[in-house]
Amino acid sequence: MNIKDKRPEGFWLRKLHRIIDRIAERLNDYRVEKKLVILYVCCVLFPLIITDSVILAVIVSADRASSQYEMQNISSAMKYNLTSTVDKAVTVANNIYTNPYLSNYLNHEYETPLEYYEAYLDVLRNTLLIGGMTAYGTELTLYTDNDTIINGAPFTKLDDSVRSSGWYRHLMESGQDRILYIYYDEDQIPTINAKRKVSLIRKLNFYQKDGCEKLVKLDLDYLGLVSDTVKMNYEAPVYVCSGGSILLSNEGHSSIGMQFERFEEEKRVGYEESFTIYGQDITVYVLNKAGNVLQPIWNNAPLILFLILVNAVLPWFFMRIINRSFTGRLQELSGLFEQAEDENLQEIENVRGKDEIGTLMWNYNRMAARINDLIQTVYVDKLKEQEINIARQNAELLALHSQINPHFLFNALESIRMHSLLKREDETAHMVEKLATMERQYVDWGTDFVTIGEEMGFVEAYLELQKYRFGDRLSYSLEVDEACRGFRIPRLTLVTFAENACVHGIESKSTPGWIFVRVFTEGEFLCLEVEDTGNGITEPFLSELREKMASAGIASLKKTGSVGIMNACLRLRMMTKDQAKFELESEERVGTIVTVKIPLSCMYGEGRGN
Repeated sequence: MNIKDKRPEGFWLRKLHRIIDRIAERLNDYRVEKKLVILYVCCVLFPLIITDSVILAVIVSADRASSQYEMQNISSAMKYNLTSTVDKAVTVANNIYTNPYLSNYLNHEYETPLEYYEAYLDVLRNTLLIGGMTAYGTELTLYTDNDTIINGAPFTKLDDSVRSSGWYRHLMESGQDRILYIYYDEDQIPTINAKRKVSLIRKLNFYQKDGCEKLVKLDLDYLGLVSDTVKMNYEAPVYVCSGGSILLSNEGHSSIGMQFERFEEEKRVGYEESFTIYGQDITVYVLNKAGNVLQPIWNNAPLILFLILVNAVLPWFFMRIINRSFTGRLQELSGLFEQAEDENLQEIENVRGKDEIGTLMWNYNRMAARINDLIQTVYVDKLKEQEINIARQNAELLALHSQINPHFLFNALESIRMHSLLKREDETAHMVEKLATMERQYVDWGTDFVTIGEEMGFVEAYLELQKYRFGDRLSYSLEVDEACRGFRIPRLTLVTFAENACVHGIESKSTPGWIFVRVFTEGEFLCLEVEDTGNGITEPFLSELREKMASAGIASLKKTGSVGIMNACLRLRMMTKDQAKFELESEERVGTIVTVKIPLSCMYGEGRGN
């Protein structure tokens, strides 16, 4: 090994530890239930799939071996059946080949047809010879080139028509004395004789001194071969072929009147065996049975289902029980921690289990009891702190009051001045009366709260003053539910929003406009709504104003812009302990709606003001 390739001692062990640490850190982010699922998949399901796959592979392999053995037996049986049939025909041919009586009969030159006929009858009377020649259902024909022979079954002259036939030429070209020849005979009539021929042909040259050429041709019983093939009831399709043509099959293809069909099932071949019978090449094909792949699984279905039950279902069942033991108690602990925002921590009533989770539940109860004791201990200090905060808020309110008075006074006086300059009418007395009504509210700060009925009176006085200024350009409508008149709100709250609608909505608009002030209840909320049909607010400033209203505070009042609105929003937030909701909707050249929603639980009723 090269020195440069060497690693320090313990290198691979440290690397393995780092990998394990990274996996453990990743698993820390997973829930316990997910970790158990991962454990089940990695330690049960994957090994199950691997082991069961091996078992199934063994089963399939064994079934394939059994199927291969079965197909080999089928092939051997087909081979034996065909060769035994041919061998029986060979026995007949050999008897004829060595029979001197027949040899003399075929060689003798007959002077008259009567002489031949008498010899022919003598041959037929020899029943032993005829029985031996016609045994096993074969069709026997003896050929001789003796011209004195008269054609008649089973004897035929060996003339030019016979010598031109395919089987004769094949015998001569083979150089053999005996051949098996398979062919389709065009000259035969299918309804009488089979056109498909399986013939054993042999030269009768045992007696060399004979001057005549003699042959014996035995046509095997083709229908008998087909019948034997079908009767064997093989479980798999089997084909006996020669030269690519189907000779025999248990799936049809055996019509005696049709040409031999071509074999085209090469893809389904499961076993094949080739052999030669007297010069004729024969191949036996045994095809795979349909559904051969799934059949072993189906045959072993009970075993497979049992393995799945034992290796997958039972571990999953026990994993779910263990998961319930873990997650049920952990979720109970998690739920209690989520309720930690309450003043008191709830203790677990049923601490169960002696494992680590049970110990954690017991320690949680100890912690909850200790924290509850501490909460009770510091409660008095909290009350004192609240009293200090209330005093600070009252001081802030005084500062807000002193800030808002000159703001309204300036706007009212400016309205009177503008009206006097433009109209030159003696209506100022009435305007001053309304101004005095408002001014008394600015000066009387004995309490910061007034009823909604009183506040609507201030709003009406202010809008009437503004109507003197704008004339027909301003119209207004006041709507108050009778049930809401007794509720108390911070002084000048509605007036501030009405003033903002008048100055920023109507004043900059050349056409007449309306201001609507509405007070009503909606569900669990008291709604204060001020709507104007002015020029509206641009989108950028609208978003900014919404944010300022929602977060109004002392610091925001120190900044310029929208002082009155921020003042009113801050006092409403302080009154409701930040539970008031402010909604602001506006569309340019259409108008603006300001809605304040106050929980009814935060409201002060008539006679309950602070």
